[in-house]
Order: sequence, then structure tokens, then C-alpha cells
Amino acid sequence: MSTQPMIGASAFQKAIEGVEMLPVDDQLLLVEIIKQRLIQHRRAELVAQVAEARESYRTGNVRRGSAQDLLQEMV
Repeated sequence: MSTQPMIGASAFQKAIEGVEMLPVDDQLLLVEIIKQRLIQHRRAELVAQVAEARESYRTGNVRRGSAQDLLQEMV
């Protein structure tokens, strides 16, 4: 799902150790900041997916049908 390269286990461990060195209040603030950034990232992904779906619909690259129609196509 992520387009970012995987962070090495040692780099990840160093990041955790760095966070653990922070005062508890700063750790909590960091957690909230990360949560908000993840929410923003997911929101941006959804906006892009909706735009892509709308473009597909606009250009006629979609098909309509019921779930039963879909199942019949799969067999």
C-alpha cells in the first residue's frame, strides 16, 4: 500500500529509542501529530481514488449492474 521504501529494522528501533528519550508529554504530542498526519494522508488517498472513479465514470470506463450480474460474469 505504501509507496515509501521500507525503513530498516535498526532505523525503526533507533526512532523508537529516540522517542522514548522524550518526556512523556512530548511523546503524547508526537503520537497525536502522527495520528493527524496519517488521517490527512488517508484523506488525500481517498480524494485521489474518488477523482479517479469520477474520471472513469465520465469517460465511460465503468459498467453498471447488480451484485448478481457481477457474480454471473465471474463464472
